[in-house]
Amino acid sequence: MGTVVTSRGAFREEREIMSFFEAFDPIFRTYVLGNAPLKQIATRFDWTEGPVWFGDAGCLLFSDIPNNRIMRWTPGADVSVYREPSNYANGHTRDREGRLVSCEHGGRRVTRTEHDGSITVVAESYRGKRLNSPNDVVVKSDGTIWFTDPHYGIRTNYEGFKSDQELPCNVYRADPATGSLDSVITDCNGPNGLAFSPDERRLYVADTGRMFGDDPTHIRVFDVKGNGEVSGGDVFHAVYPGAADGFRPDRDGNLWTSAADGVHCIGPDGDLLGKIFVPELVSNVCFGGRAKHRLFITASTSVYCIALNREGVQRP
Repeated sequence: MGTVVTSRGAFREEREIMSFFEAFDPIFRTYVLGNAPLKQIATRFDWTEGPVWFGDAGCLLFSDIPNNRIMRWTPGADVSVYREPSNYANGHTRDREGRLVSCEHGGRRVTRTEHDGSITVVAESYRGKRLNSPNDVVVKSDGTIWFTDPHYGIRTNYEGFKSDQELPCNVYRADPATGSLDSVITDCNGPNGLAFSPDERRLYVADTGRMFGDDPTHIRVFDVKGNGEVSGGDVFHAVYPGAADGFRPDRDGNLWTSAADGVHCIGPDGDLLGKIFVPELVSNVCFGGRAKHRLFITASTSVYCIALNREGVQRP
C-alpha cells in the first residue's frame, strides 16, 4: 500500500499498486486475480480494434483496420485471416441470432454477415446522405442495432478513404425488422464506443471529440425507455489519461473501458475502481472465454487477454 496525493492535492488516499494493476477501491482487488497476469496473445498488426467473442466457435475476431482485414484468434492455433478485404471494418458485435454485425469505414456502412456468409447492409445512408464512418456497434435485446457514426474514418486514408463529411456525428438506432433508421443522439462531437447496462435501461456513449481543438472527452450516460427513446446525457466519467474509445460492462454493471495507460474499471456510480496496465494504447475490450470471465483487449499492434473474477453480460 502507498500514500498518494490526488490530482487536486486536496486530500490523500491509500491505494494498492501491483505490477500489472492498481486498485483505487478495495473491491477491485477481488476482481483481478494475482496469479492470472496479462498475456499478449497476438501481435504484429497496425491498429487493432473491435474484438468480439464467438463462444460457439471458440474464437475471437478483431479488426486490423489499416491492413483492411478481420483476424481470427483461436486458443492453441495460429492467428488467421477471417476476412480480407474487410472494407476497413472497425467495431463488431453479434446480434440475437449470433450473426456478426460490423461497422465499415471503407463502405461507410453497417453490415451483417449471415450464417451462409453473405453480407446484408443494415445502414449506409440517412435521409439521402451517406453515413460518415460507423465506428462501434451494440445490439439490444429487441434486435435493434445501435451504432456511432463519427468522421474519424474519412478524415485520412489510413483507416479508410478520405472523403467529405455529409452528416453530423450522431448515434443511430437501426431496426432490421422494419428497415427504419433513427438518429437518437445528435449532440456529440465524436461519438465513439457505446454499450448498454446489463438491464438495458442505460446507454453509455463515449464522446472523444473531433480530434482537434479542446473538445472535452468523456463517457456520457443516457436513460433508455422501452420504446427506444433516450434522454439525459450527463457526463458519467472522464477517463484520464487519454480517453475512452471502447468499453463493455460486466454482469454487475461495472464498465471496463480503454484508456491511455490500459483498461479502467468504472463502477455503476461513475467512480474509478481500478486499472489494469497495458504496454500499448488500448482501443477496445470484450468479455469472452469459457465463462465470459476473460477480458480481451485490443491495443495498437497487439491483442491481450486477462482472466478476471468477473463475468461479461451473457449475450451472444
